[in-house]
Amino acid sequence: MADFSVEEYLDVLQNIEFALVSAYGDNPDLTDTGTMYAIETLIKVYSGESQGREVALPQFKSEEQAAYDAAKAMCEWRLGRASMKDNKGKEVKMDTEPLTLEEIIACLKRIRKSIETWYKRGGRRGYYEFVRQYLK
Repeated sequence: MADFSVEEYLDVLQNIEFALVSAYGDNPDLTDTGTMYAIETLIKVYSGESQGREVALPQFKSEEQAAYDAAKAMCEWRLGRASMKDNKGKEVKMDTEPLTLEEIIACLKRIRKSIETWYKRGGRRGYYEFVRQYLK
C-alpha cells in the first residue's frame, strides 16, 4: 500500500478512534503511551497474520487491554469478520466492502502516528484531548 490517503480512509480512522475514545471514557487511567502500546500490538498481530504467523499477546494493564479490545473489535468489523451493535443493541450493517489486512494495518499505523504527534504536543493524554473534540 504505497499511497495512504487519510481522506480515503477517514471513516475507518474515525471508527477506530471512536472505539479508543470510548475505551478512554471507561478507563480514566488510560494514557497515550498505553494506547500506543495497544495499537502497536494490534499492528504486530495483523502483520503476523498476513505473514501466516501468530503473535503472542503481552500482559496488558487493564486500561491497555480495554484500548486493545475496543480497537480490535472495530478492526474486525471493518475486516468483515465480526458484527457490531449500536447502543440500542441493533446490528450495524457495513455499507462498504470489508478492508484488507494491509489497509487495516495502514490505518493503525496512521493512528499510531497521530498518537505520537499529540502525545509530544500535549503530554500524557494529548492525543485523547485532541481527538475527543472531533468525536462528540
